[in-house]
Amino acid sequence: MAAVGFYQHLPISNPNSLQDITVTTPTMKAHDLLVQVNAVSVNPVDTGVRGGGSAQRLKHPKVLGWDAVGQVQAVGKEVTLFQPGDRVWYAGDFQRSGSNTQLQAVDERIVGTAPQNLSDEQAAAVPLVGLTAYESLFEKFSLQKNDKILIINGSGGVGSMAIQLAKLAGLTVIATASKPQSVAWVQDLGADFIIDHHQDLVSQMRALGFRYVDKILNLNNLDAHWSEIAELIKPDGQVVATTENHQLIDLQKLTKKRVTFSWEWMYSKSYYQLPSMMTQHDILSKLAKLYETKLLIPINKISYSPINATNLRQAHHDIESGRMVGKVILAGWKR
Repeated sequence: MAAVGFYQHLPISNPNSLQDITVTTPTMKAHDLLVQVNAVSVNPVDTGVRGGGSAQRLKHPKVLGWDAVGQVQAVGKEVTLFQPGDRVWYAGDFQRSGSNTQLQAVDERIVGTAPQNLSDEQAAAVPLVGLTAYESLFEKFSLQKNDKILIINGSGGVGSMAIQLAKLAGLTVIATASKPQSVAWVQDLGADFIIDHHQDLVSQMRALGFRYVDKILNLNNLDAHWSEIAELIKPDGQVVATTENHQLIDLQKLTKKRVTFSWEWMYSKSYYQLPSMMTQHDILSKLAKLYETKLLIPINKISYSPINATNLRQAHHDIESGRMVGKVILAGWKR
């Protein structure tokens, strides 16, 4: 079957960084679904995995891709949640072959039924960022209605979902955006206040009348914003980060405020095969209902067709440009 993968970790400017390849149909496990992939989206994790690592040639091609929407073709012997013909969406498993392939095996416990009112392109944009935003807000934070939350990088994929979910939860949302296009998008998502993460956050927040905020969700360059985060979070507040640091984090900056700091990585549940894996099925079901009742808006912004190496290289380039608003999608396979 057709797929897109690579044999070397290379810059996206290199034509060999992503190649059209042929792979065998995956072997299914007891809880697996075999899904015909109709659309995928590209996330920073895709570009990070592709661009990171040794340039030494791999023995077998690496297939990337996590977000997907498609049709169930077959089910494993212990599957109870789905049957052939179901239209599903999911964000996949970090340790398994990815969604940039015509057929993919994925554990049913991290899969949901795709929203009926979303196209394949719209649905493919959501799972990874939706799960990340939902777990950050409702598993890592202890939210109270009317809490004030600062979301750093509100116009990206996770921010696009987090702003909407935070507003539905009754929070006051201060989000960051730097370009006119991203500012307009964050406004459309419902942010109450917008500041620029390329400028000093503390002075901008104080100009808005905020000394502290109850929660901070960092989705952009933790190293650059750590001191600002430590200054702006209230005593007994909570900070959640999804982006890795490249320098040591000085947690002592939070000591006197007795602040709680947490990481969010949505792959953890499947990576460690935690009993909580099933919660991702539940979260995707909740997100589907929110879309079907029109409480959330689609976040796909750029689309390419078909799914092939040329278009995937362009999508990776879009992500690496640092100018993305919302999500980039690829749909359909060339027959």
